[in-house]
Amino acid sequence: MKINKLILCVLKVLCYIFLWLLPSCLSLDNGLALTPPMGWLTWERFRCITDCKAYPQECISEALIKRTADIMVKEGYLAAGYNYIAIDDCWLERERDANNRMVADRHRFPSGIKALAGYVHERGLKFGIYQDYGTMTCAGYPGVLGYEEIDVKTFAEWDVDYIKLDGCYVDSTKMDTGYPAFGKLLNETGRPMLYSCSWPAYQDKPNYDSIERHCNLWRNWGDIDDSWTSVTSIMSWFANNQDELVKHAGPGHWNDPDMLIIGNFGLSLDQARVQMAVWSVLAAPLLMSVDLATIRPEFKEILLNKDIIEVDQDPLGKQGLRVWTGSNCEIWTRELFDGSYAIAFVNLREDGAPYALSVRAHHMKIPKQTYKVKDLYKEEESRVFGAEDVFETRINPTGVRFYKFTKCVSHGRRIRANKNHCVV
Repeated sequence: MKINKLILCVLKVLCYIFLWLLPSCLSLDNGLALTPPMGWLTWERFRCITDCKAYPQECISEALIKRTADIMVKEGYLAAGYNYIAIDDCWLERERDANNRMVADRHRFPSGIKALAGYVHERGLKFGIYQDYGTMTCAGYPGVLGYEEIDVKTFAEWDVDYIKLDGCYVDSTKMDTGYPAFGKLLNETGRPMLYSCSWPAYQDKPNYDSIERHCNLWRNWGDIDDSWTSVTSIMSWFANNQDELVKHAGPGHWNDPDMLIIGNFGLSLDQARVQMAVWSVLAAPLLMSVDLATIRPEFKEILLNKDIIEVDQDPLGKQGLRVWTGSNCEIWTRELFDGSYAIAFVNLREDGAPYALSVRAHHMKIPKQTYKVKDLYKEEESRVFGAEDVFETRINPTGVRFYKFTKCVSHGRRIRANKNHCVV
């Protein structure tokens, strides 16, 4: 009788252990994306251009990937943190092979994906690729549905580091089980592969608790286009839904407002600065989609801004918020790991002249104390903002002023401030 009770007790303990471990076994838990991923993706700039005769510098091909990888290394993008290079849609043949395996387009990727991944890895970069959870990709190429196991095995054999899984041509209700199951297969390969999900972008009421457990990053909303209207619509959507979204962002799992379109055709220099600033406040993945061979220097400078990248990659991983609106202007604030704050003042007005804003600490949602203020775009000298001061700034139409507010403290002692510096 005592033995039976002992066995029953042991079984209960084992059951509790199993139930405790079950969520982590089923969740992604791959140790990746402890800060928002950074890199380069083909889609927004190069879309589904496949005619390499007519557009040899723009078609989705191994030549484009190799050229971009070389530039990322040579011109400082890798050193700045952009370490992923990924192919989006339109890389496949229209049919699988006789063994039901995916096949890269034989003309545009003559060396094959494994060799291309090797080229990327030799340069210190990581290689990413696109697929779709449905029967077809959004552009009509073979999807993974019904071939999940063989496709995941193929990706691992090709030495892929990043999978973007879209959600066209499938019943969106199947995503709640399908995306986690695909992530589980990725885990079982033993190869760490960053998992980017499009799951919530296809559902009206996404289960973010589950999405957070099973994806490293996820597209929340519609695709970005090459326009200021598209950028501001994404900003508005994130602000209007921020109370729910911020609960699920953090190391290993991030909301994704979509690619950086900086350096393309649709944004002015000021508007490009807005996107870089707000995306960093949102702790967003920084995935460029631009022709790095032809990008103008002033846009390259934005993408390589070390101070702003440091904000985006802040180890606290706390997503920022839109904290104030007025006069068609906005304030976006993000708390950083060292107690400082990144604050973006965005002017959505189009009335032809810079707009002056005067605000206090409570408008910016920061504690009342003394701060050293640094302009992250380096257009103003550093200054000090006191607890009872009015902070004044002037913002170009459809532009931004982006600052880091660092507390004036030293070993617990109060710090006095002169015009430009915190002084003990």
